[in-house]
Amino acid sequence: MYAITIPEPGGPEALIWAEVPDPVPGEGEVLVEVAAAAVNRADVLQRQGFYNPPSGASPYPGLECSGRIAALGPGVSGWSVGDEVCALLSGGGYAQKVAVPAGQLLPVPTGVDLASAAALPEVVCTVWSNVFMVSHLRPGETLLVHGGASGIGTMAIQLGKAVGAKVAVTAGGPDKLARCAELGADILIDYREQDFVDEVLKATDGIGADVILDIMGAKYLERNVRALAVNGRLAIIGLQGGAKAELNLGALLTKRAAVTATSLRGRPAAEKAAIVAAVREHVWPLISDGRVRPVVDRTLPLADAAEGHRVLEASSHVGKVLLTA
Repeated sequence: MYAITIPEPGGPEALIWAEVPDPVPGEGEVLVEVAAAAVNRADVLQRQGFYNPPSGASPYPGLECSGRIAALGPGVSGWSVGDEVCALLSGGGYAQKVAVPAGQLLPVPTGVDLASAAALPEVVCTVWSNVFMVSHLRPGETLLVHGGASGIGTMAIQLGKAVGAKVAVTAGGPDKLARCAELGADILIDYREQDFVDEVLKATDGIGADVILDIMGAKYLERNVRALAVNGRLAIIGLQGGAKAELNLGALLTKRAAVTATSLRGRPAAEKAAIVAAVREHVWPLISDGRVRPVVDRTLPLADAAEGHRVLEASSHVGKVLLTA
């Protein structure tokens, strides 16, 4: 088969389309013939040499894909060759085939085409696990999503609205904010022109956000805590603004607030399977009835993954960038 390889870390040109050995599904795994994969920030970090795959994972980038089951490994039940699926991966999505633990498979939802389904697993599992399983967003609460026009952001807006929350977003410029509004965002904040703390407090009569989903890390830490409501929950899932910052614990104590930080890729297979099962139970019906949908900015050939990375790094997209095999 062919896959996108990274012989040496570097810029987008470091992604090389090359012939590699076919993967063989092990115990509890299935072999998926890839139809499409999605581009994620983690793939960019891996290409740059900053985010290596977990031990035993495929060396090729790609944390989510869609396709058809080509073979079943030993001990797999409940799936058949030919089933159309999408999958949460630890790596290997930028390839013509990938071996996946069966617990990380999801059926393609009703109403979603096979390629577009590749835009779902990573973002839905990330949002559901952090905003709902960890931070327990409830109806009537306020959710602040940083990077509202990103793949994560566009999904967080929709899921927040689906459960009856008020959703605030930050994004760069009126065009991206308009797209967020189309998805249901209630409070639109241009981070280039406005202070999100002031805007969130103003829009909530001084109460603040009950849950904040943050991709920035250190750069936003102090302001995120100021923007939190009493008993608020800050979920950090990215470090685009750095990894180290000072935090006034007194401010956290006063608000009785919580700060969590999680990643998905390196979790044990059992934890991933539990998240996937929760997503299938709670989110898949929302997608099938049209209340939630994948947001795809553009689709490129898998062999042109370098261009997909350039788009992501330029932040010129809204939603997901897909690569079709």
